[in-house]
Amino acid sequence: MTDLPILAIIYGAGIVLQLGLLLFLLRRYDTFQQTLTTQFQQLHMDLQQAQQTSQQTIYEKIAQGQLTTQQLITETVQRQMTDVREQMNHSFKQHAGSLSAHLQTLTEEIRNHLHSLTQQVNHRLTEGFEKTSSTFTDVIQRLTIIDEAQKKITELSSHVVSLQDVLADKRSRGAFGEVQLSTLIANMIPAHHYSMQYTLSNQKRADCILFLPEPTGNVVIDAKFPLETYQKLMNTEASSAEKKSLQQQFRQDLQKHIKDIAEKYIIPNETADGAVMFIPAEAIFAEIHANYPEIITLSQRLKVWLVSPSTLMAVLTTARAVLKDDITRKQVHIIQKHLQALADDFQRFEKRMDKLSKHIDLAHQDATEVNTSAKKITQRFQKIESVEIGLEDKSLA
Repeated sequence: MTDLPILAIIYGAGIVLQLGLLLFLLRRYDTFQQTLTTQFQQLHMDLQQAQQTSQQTIYEKIAQGQLTTQQLITETVQRQMTDVREQMNHSFKQHAGSLSAHLQTLTEEIRNHLHSLTQQVNHRLTEGFEKTSSTFTDVIQRLTIIDEAQKKITELSSHVVSLQDVLADKRSRGAFGEVQLSTLIANMIPAHHYSMQYTLSNQKRADCILFLPEPTGNVVIDAKFPLETYQKLMNTEASSAEKKSLQQQFRQDLQKHIKDIAEKYIIPNETADGAVMFIPAEAIFAEIHANYPEIITLSQRLKVWLVSPSTLMAVLTTARAVLKDDITRKQVHIIQKHLQALADDFQRFEKRMDKLSKHIDLAHQDATEVNTSAKKITQRFQKIESVEIGLEDKSLA
């Protein structure tokens, strides 16, 4: 029984000891936890600081690497730029030299061309100035002549009467037509092939006659055209009835004049079978053809050909061709004679040419033979020379 209290005390002491140990452990745990928390916080702070330090170190290294890389890139770029600059300078120097030579050549060519062009321009300008001066001189001379002519015209105008007054009578009108006709014929027909104021076998005097060969024969040209009625007809003050009456009168005058020409100037075995009526104005000629067809029919029936100054030129040109053909035809026998003589001369020339050709062939043959002989002689001399050379060589040996 005495052992039970002791056990209880021991048990109680053990419990107290355990509780104390538990409290100690709890306290140690709190301390450890605090220490652990503190260490953890310190470790966290150290880690943050280490991280910051590492980041800063990394940033510094990156920055240093970037700086180094940038420096390397800059140096490389500068080196390459220096090389490129040197190459460009070298190339520029080469091109500058070549370009300078080309520019100098081009400048010289341009200078030569400009010099040549300047000479041509100066020559052209000199010629132009000379021609202009000559032209101005000619113009001044012509103006002087024109002034003198104008003065003469002014002087003559005070003495000239109107053409209507001059041609007041038939004789004056006939003289006007004859002068115009004479001028036209003199410019186209040789003098011995026409005659003015020619008297025919019937004692009628023709204003002009053309002496043409057969079968055409001698052609009479009349120049006395009835102008009086036509001048009245062209008067604008005449009334319609007066104009109609004048037209009828003009028609009758033309018919009478055509019949008179046919009766007077168409003579068998002396003149041609037709005659020519010369109308001195183109306007009258056109008026007759436009408004008086019966006059044209009458003239064709009576073989009286109406001509104006322009159509007369065609007639005279034809007459001149006829005369030329007649002269040529008359000279045909002479031409034939000369052609025959030319043929004989050509035959003799052909024979002599054949003989000359034969002589040339013989001469060529002889020359060939002489050339052959000359070659043989030359070969003989060459052989002789070769023999002498051979003998000399033997004697020297």
